[in-house]
Amino acid sequence: MKNKDLLDDIIELQSLAQSGLYYGHDAFDLERYQRIRELACDMLAICMNEPIVKMENVFCHEEGYQTPKLDTRAVIFNTDGQLLLVQENDGLWSLPGGWVDINTSIKENTEKEVKEEAGLNVQATEIIAIMDRDKHNLPRYLYKVIKVFVMCEVISGQFEKNIETLQFQYFTLDNLPPLAMAKNNLEQIQMCFNAYQNKAWKTYFD
Repeated sequence: MKNKDLLDDIIELQSLAQSGLYYGHDAFDLERYQRIRELACDMLAICMNEPIVKMENVFCHEEGYQTPKLDTRAVIFNTDGQLLLVQENDGLWSLPGGWVDINTSIKENTEKEVKEEAGLNVQATEIIAIMDRDKHNLPRYLYKVIKVFVMCEVISGQFEKNIETLQFQYFTLDNLPPLAMAKNNLEQIQMCFNAYQNKAWKTYFD
């Protein structure tokens, strides 16, 4: 069995145990589900060569039916057809974005992230793509992530000092800086340019 297949099985095993703990009622069944979850965590720690405690914190801390996490990425072009990227603290560049907060919609979260990371007030206007991160980005995460790329228009604002980013700049496709590949790779950046240039663009989804 390949390591990827093994990891898929471990993730599914944990998910089933989590659902059982949430929906189950019989005390003996709950005990069994808890033990299955512990075994999945043990297997993951061995597979990843990481401490069990670390795996428990990342892998076994949620309750309820397990669903993917949502990540939004703002796609902003200037009048010259250049794409806005923000430079993160590690020097790499990404589309502004992040996890969707529990009390915000995709539109609200996208606009909020741009304000926080680039200092700009924007209006989210169109969804470009809804992507299964596992199919596009590395390294692989231990939880499923759905990435939503959202076209935005700038209303006002300027860069403001913050704890997440160092600056923003606009780039052409043939002059991109080093990308934060875990968040947005060349394929995804190319897609953003294609969507901007194609007025008949249809939302891509996996």
